[in-house]
Amino acid sequence: MRKLKLDELGRISVKEFKKVAKTPIIVVLDNIRSLHNVGSIFRTSDAFRIRSVFLCGITATPPHKEIHKTALGAEESVEWHYFNKTTDAVEMLKKEGFFLIGIEQTDESISLPAFEPDMTKKYAVFFGNEVKGVDQRVIDECDMCLEIPQFGTKHSFNVSVSAGIVLWELAGKRLFSD
Repeated sequence: MRKLKLDELGRISVKEFKKVAKTPIIVVLDNIRSLHNVGSIFRTSDAFRIRSVFLCGITATPPHKEIHKTALGAEESVEWHYFNKTTDAVEMLKKEGFFLIGIEQTDESISLPAFEPDMTKKYAVFFGNEVKGVDQRVIDECDMCLEIPQFGTKHSFNVSVSAGIVLWELAGKRLFSD
């Protein structure tokens, strides 16, 4: 077994990335404090060819060296938009026909593995603040909430880890369904 060299991975350029079809998912970051989490989510979004990342409220925006540290340039390939209020992003997404999914533990949330995405729908997934989670006003506007099953003593994952798990499930089912 031999590790592949970077030039053997067949990666596309940023210019090519911008031209290829995207997974019809928008990632919405609701008041994320950590710039490293933001950068990590950009990098994951690049890996799954996510359509766009919406940065809302106190969530920092590129260019920023702390975002770049974990994004490793993905903040240049993935389209992003900033909204002063997450509810403004919600309003726009509803008008554009997106199905809104909060990633949150609620009294009606569905376990992530049980969810089967409808391949005809466009999804917007909302990830919340590291301490407070997704704002209740946003949850009130979501079509549903998904919850990642957990079996230890803690009741939450780091937001960038949650994004990786959820995007693997949602985008992975789309990308590998052929």
